[in-house]
Amino acid sequence: MNASTRTRIYSLDLLRGLVMVIMALDHTRDFFHYDAFLHDPLDWATTTPILYFTRWVTHFCAPVFVFLSGASIFLQHLRKSTSELSAFLLKRGLWLLFVEFVIITFAWTFSWRYPALIMGVIAAIGFGMVGMSVLIRLPFKAILALGLVIVLGHNILDHLPSTHQGFAWDLLRNGDFASYPITASHQLLIIYPILPWLGLMMLGYCAGKLYAPDVNTERRKRTLLLGGAGLILFFVLLRSLNMYGDPDPWAAHLGLTRTLMSFFDVQKYPPSLLYMCITIGPALLFLAVAEPVNNGLTRAISVFGRVPFFYYVLHFYLLHILLMVYFFAHGHSLSEETPGVEGLPFLGLIPGEGVSLTAVYGIWMGLVLALHPLCRWFNAYKQRHAHWWLSYV
Repeated sequence: MNASTRTRIYSLDLLRGLVMVIMALDHTRDFFHYDAFLHDPLDWATTTPILYFTRWVTHFCAPVFVFLSGASIFLQHLRKSTSELSAFLLKRGLWLLFVEFVIITFAWTFSWRYPALIMGVIAAIGFGMVGMSVLIRLPFKAILALGLVIVLGHNILDHLPSTHQGFAWDLLRNGDFASYPITASHQLLIIYPILPWLGLMMLGYCAGKLYAPDVNTERRKRTLLLGGAGLILFFVLLRSLNMYGDPDPWAAHLGLTRTLMSFFDVQKYPPSLLYMCITIGPALLFLAVAEPVNNGLTRAISVFGRVPFFYYVLHFYLLHILLMVYFFAHGHSLSEETPGVEGLPFLGLIPGEGVSLTAVYGIWMGLVLALHPLCRWFNAYKQRHAHWWLSYV
């Protein structure tokens, strides 16, 4: 298929672009907000409603992006043989692991010594694609059933303390910023474990079937609406019971605001069942409602969704370069020892030093506006060319 005959599904690009824009807000807060690494923005005892919302809304980014990656794999399966797609997913997955551990890790730390290899969302997608390179050989119903078992059932492990130990546990299921030494001066920081994110990617793959040519618009919209509303209702009911689906129970506090903060504060590291429900549910509703919408704003946002890898890498480097400008402008020098974050020397990032949340929003909007023409140019380049390497960028 040449570049001129490629087709994309607009609503998927729009949702992907929207979560990419929101994601940049979270990373801008990480780099620039004075309180970013001092207190948990979701802790009702120390946060404010606007800071809580700023962090909470970015919960949509990783699960939606992983889910849509799965849907994209299904759509590729419509035009590629299983063998072709399996080989591509294996290569793409290994490439993403390289990107995470080399390119993105450096973007976070700006350290040529690589004191840590950071296993973040790109690594989770990379491992997921490696897994999917094998799983796509299974029947569709088997992939759906296995995905449901993982997503619905992995929180059972929260009740088995004897399994809560060791490298394999943290790599496959727990994550949660677990650190393991590689050498005396290097470590592996596991943030996104493999298993729950793979399960979500498998369900995204199955949801991709809604965009097959034999599914009409009305059927797709109805299924998305029912699925999205059902997940949100399931979240409310199960979360209310405080029995299963998230290891951190909620509690009623003085005042409705704090109670709601506690209720919606669900675990991302690793992603709990309830976390996935309350993020994917609204995403499905958005896909149902947004499909017929096409205006200047949505077209501008969808540009980011067409070149997410390009956007993701670029926004990290621009943010850290801006941080270094701020660092030097405030009288610091490269010879200083920085306190570090999560035990890592993130060059230029000093916990407790930074800007207000209002300024964070300003930097974020400026960043997104600056990235748009670059992403628009690269999207146009991809449409005009069919170079093999473009499928990896």
